[in-house]
Amino acid sequence: MVLPPESDSLRIDKWLWAARFFKTRSLAAEAVGGGKVKVNGQRAKAARVIHSGDTITIHIGPYEHVVQVKALSAHRGPARQAALLYEESEASKAAREALRARLSAEARSAPVTEGRPTKKERRQVIQFKKSS
Repeated sequence: MVLPPESDSLRIDKWLWAARFFKTRSLAAEAVGGGKVKVNGQRAKAARVIHSGDTITIHIGPYEHVVQVKALSAHRGPARQAALLYEESEASKAAREALRARLSAEARSAPVTEGRPTKKERRQVIQFKKSS
């Protein structure tokens, strides 16, 4: 549910939860307190009030979302409704997609290990180290 126009401000932790960036409001508040969220380029606190038109930078894991607030809502609704609350910049989408592709390529090129070495393999490693 989008708030009526007379309500033109909202706490950032509530908005992040309603926009479905975080599963719970406490996780949203924790991320804001941990410096993972910036409002208009400045670090924010959980009680920071946001308005329509503000630019929010959100770090979730290795990814960074740069979104502009389009509407405010204090209620968490369906994902389609939550997507109407913000607009993500094209540069942010492209950077996130490039990072996803890079991380995926790195994961594919990582050596595949099949768990811990067997006793025989450990002895071979020890013998090799002694001979060097």
